[in-house]
Amino acid sequence: MKRILLHTVLIFIAVITLIPFLWMISASFMFDGHASVFPPRFIPDQFTLMQYERLFERLSIARNFINSLVLSLLVTVISLAFNSMAGYAFAKYKFKGKNKLFNLLISSMIIPAQVTMLPLFLMLKWMGFINTYMAIIIPGLANIFGIFLIRQYCISIPDSLIEAARIDGANDFLIYRKIILPLLTPVLATLAIFTFLGTWNDFLWPLIVMTDDSMYTLPVALANLMLEHTKDPELMMAGSVVTILPVIIVFLALQKYYMKGIMMGSVKE
Repeated sequence: MKRILLHTVLIFIAVITLIPFLWMISASFMFDGHASVFPPRFIPDQFTLMQYERLFERLSIARNFINSLVLSLLVTVISLAFNSMAGYAFAKYKFKGKNKLFNLLISSMIIPAQVTMLPLFLMLKWMGFINTYMAIIIPGLANIFGIFLIRQYCISIPDSLIEAARIDGANDFLIYRKIILPLLTPVLATLAIFTFLGTWNDFLWPLIVMTDDSMYTLPVALANLMLEHTKDPELMMAGSVVTILPVIIVFLALQKYYMKGIMMGSVKE
């Protein structure tokens, strides 16, 4: 009886949570004006792809979609490489000032990101990267939270495993690539989801460093679209579907590798 009651409550909460999402998808397939009714319709009277055609043909949202996708993938891949190497070094290497440097990095996490935007903008302007894609890629090359997350996970890796590889003649980079990276799969998958979501959904920083409309990311382009088409909820819902679709695909794809990585990373002393 308790199990039935628990599942009933969970199903009810899931349905309540999914209602806005289902209405958003439904409204994106409606004709103009059909979504602005009460009570709201969850099934269109007639399905149409008109809103998506307007997005990709007349409003040229495809370029902004590609901008967001390429930038998010680049930042995710590069940051995973830097964060994993830095986290591994802090966990397993001994060098002078390691603890002080790590504590300094951790203490800097309390600084709000908005505080560092002006100095970062001035630095990128001095380097000539404003209104270029590098202005988004460079700040995402490393992440303190990512370094901390990987460092904590690397601490659990047995030192004997690394020493055995060194005895067999493996150098530091081979150990990192062949042993450490496979064991880091679960935390890398988790960090990849966070990094991709953060870059994909970022609105303020691309708005600051980008001035060319053709270089806008998808959130910035959709914000401009809302200002121009405030009376077109169907078009806005179509834009929202386009925005969240890659996020869902990435999450579902990495979920499989996350579970696989847990089994690969289950190494104990």
